[in-house]
Amino acid sequence: MTTQAAQPSGELPYLIFGCGYLGNRVAQAWRDQGQRVIAVTRSQTRADEFAANGLIPFIADICDPASLAALPEVDRVLFAVGYDRGSGRSQEEVFVQGLRHVLDQLRGRCRRFVSISSTSVYGQSDGGWVDESSVCQPTQPGGMCCLAGEHLVREAAATFSDGATILRFAGIYGPNRLLSRIADLQAGRPLPGDSLAWLNLIHVDDGAATVIAAADASHIPPVVLVADDLPVQRGDYYAQLAELVGAPRPQFDPTEQRSRGSGGLNKRCSNRVLREQLGVRLRYPSYEAGLPAALSAS
Repeated sequence: MTTQAAQPSGELPYLIFGCGYLGNRVAQAWRDQGQRVIAVTRSQTRADEFAANGLIPFIADICDPASLAALPEVDRVLFAVGYDRGSGRSQEEVFVQGLRHVLDQLRGRCRRFVSISSTSVYGQSDGGWVDESSVCQPTQPGGMCCLAGEHLVREAAATFSDGATILRFAGIYGPNRLLSRIADLQAGRPLPGDSLAWLNLIHVDDGAATVIAAADASHIPPVVLVADDLPVQRGDYYAQLAELVGAPRPQFDPTEQRSRGSGGLNKRCSNRVLREQLGVRLRYPSYEAGLPAALSAS
């Protein structure tokens, strides 16, 4: 049976689609600010967990527009849905059609819409810098779907009284997000990909702070690239991680394609808009500060 969130009295609630690694941190921060936060999930078990943590659960599937019909009017929306490979849905169904269903339901019924996208919308592979004005020509299916979703958000932006913004996230890391790579390093297994390719990263806590800043800002850029101050070559990043966990120096196999992340793309992401226009002060401006903190908190 669908759990429906009744329209609360007083201030409008906040709403999150995708209350996972990033979204859950945003939800707890908003809750701690005194906001009432509705968290959408397909799972009754997750709904019970949300309720136990002071959130308002709403059971629905973004791929089923009828299940969204009872959503109330809300103040802020965060769309941070990740791709569940076990869902039986394609990336296009989730990131494009699902997002379209959400936007259709909330047109004129939400003040600000914050949508999480990805730096995979860029197709650059020459190691050069990209920013919000750079050409987007994604080469991977996920990047293509993210870019199609961005177009939907742009088209709907005028229907939200406080506007909409797209946050293009670099690779999110943080506590409990490094375990598989640590195991490979400790076992001495070669890592796939080129050691000289650039990584663009953002600590999950800084990512959550960016979402909150985007929700609160009086004026928001239409697109913000969310990355830390220091792109790093993969060899340097994993050498630092190996040193921190007492593993051998990493080896790389450039002939083996990476199954996750940028899919072999190679660019450096500028966070100037994040810092200068959105005013975000990063707690972890580089992996050199963020990696030790992530490991100690894991």
